[in-house]
This record gives sequence, C-alpha cells and structure tokens, in this order.
Amino acid sequence: MSGLTGRVCAAQGWPVPDAVLTVTDSRGRQISRAVVDETGAVGTELLPAGVHIAVLTAVGFEPVARTVQISSAGTGVLGEVALVPVVGAVASPPPGPWTIDPVHSTVIATARHLGIASVKARFAEVSGRLDIAEPFERSTGHAEIKAEGIDTGNSMRDDHLRSPEFLDVDSYPMIAFTGSGLRRTGGDTWVMSGELTLHGQRRSVDLDVTYGGFGPDPWGGVRAAFHAETLLHRNDFAIDYNAVVRAGVAAIGTTVELDLDIEVVHGEQLPAI
Repeated sequence: MSGLTGRVCAAQGWPVPDAVLTVTDSRGRQISRAVVDETGAVGTELLPAGVHIAVLTAVGFEPVARTVQISSAGTGVLGEVALVPVVGAVASPPPGPWTIDPVHSTVIATARHLGIASVKARFAEVSGRLDIAEPFERSTGHAEIKAEGIDTGNSMRDDHLRSPEFLDVDSYPMIAFTGSGLRRTGGDTWVMSGELTLHGQRRSVDLDVTYGGFGPDPWGGVRAAFHAETLLHRNDFAIDYNAVVRAGVAAIGTTVELDLDIEVVHGEQLPAI
C-alpha cells in the first residue's frame, strides 16, 4: 500500500517523469522521498500520521510545496500538481516534423594527433529530421552523414581517413544516428539517447544537447537550433589503426569528440531559397 500519492504534470497536462517528491515533518526532517514515474504518478511508503510538507522538484521547473494531511492509516492524497517552467527557460519548438538544413548545419570531429595537438575534421554533408512530440521528451530524430565528405584541410590525410584503415567509406558510406527520446538536464539542456552506426558497428550513444530556441526565418519558415556533443572511442567502432611514430606515440588518439550545430526547419522538406 502506498502512503502519499499524486500525479505530477507540466502546464499542458503532460507527465514530468523523474521529478522528485520529498516529504518532511513539521521540524523539517525528511521522512520520505520518491521519484515520479513515466506516467507522472508518484507514491511514497506509508507515512506517520499528521500534517507534513510535500515538496516537488524537477530540472527546469520551479519547485512546488504543499501541506498534506496523512491519515492514521499512513495514507494521503497529494492530487495533481502542475509544475511551471523556471523563468527564462526556452520554449519548446512546435510539434511535428523538422528537417535538417545542411547549409546551416555543421558536424566537427576532433581527435588528438601525436598526443600533443588536435586535428579537426568537418563533415560537409548531413541530412535528416527531428520529430518533435508533446511532451518534448518523447521527441525522436535521425541524422545521416556522408563519410566520404570528411575534410581536415589536407587532401592526403583525408584520403587516408577515407581508406579501409579508418572510415572505409567504400564499404560504409553513411554514418547514422537515431535518437529515441530526450531527458532534461537543465533549463535548456537535454540528453538524447540513441544508436550510432559507424564503420559497420552500432553502439548506444548519449548526445548532450543544448537547445537554442526557435523563430521565423527570412524565407517564410520557422527554424530551431540545437548544439550536440559526445565523446566516441574509435575502438568501439572497430577502427583499430594504431600507427606508431617517434617515441611510440600513437598518431591518432583513441577518442574523438563530436560536435554538431544543427538548424532544422519546420516541415517535411526544406523551402526553396
């Protein structure tokens, strides 16, 4: 049997999963703590009878406090509590399909070189879409990057990176990411979990996402902006090249930082510009 029960939602009625319910007694001592589930429901264990304070907190929302009465049976009803976004939080984009604009999007991979410097590679061709849902946490996405489009500013190095020792672009022409949902970590920051397919290998990857907002563009459309980053381990993707140079230092580091600046346009296709 549950003690204090309730439901936690956003202003639009959508659940706020992972919100935290803390119950304190009249002296401010914590007597219970529970986490809201994916449906918005929350319930504590049986509580001491009396009047207590219930506090609800969630990343990106203002905290809410309620006085609750717990019966002699140890139960009580919190009811439905609507959380309000913190002041200054960026409004979510309108729901529906959003198409990646490759002209205004960049994908940069950064690797250590010789253990002392960084080499940056830009991927020139990226495409895909976001499907923005209500609530925003249920949004999904898919992006594809042409591996052959890698550009480090050095043609000899680029050819080497396209070769079977690295990306093997003839066998694996596309790098793809499919995102399966978002988890809020701050007022405008999220984590998108998904799967990255690279060099014939598929691995689970979390993207740290910063949402920049949305607004009209000069061509009559509506655009939204996102920045995402993650750290990849090239051995996870069977890229095992370990060329050794002077002093036994690997030419290319074992980790690669991936940074994406993405603009998306509301709709199934890009407008003619």
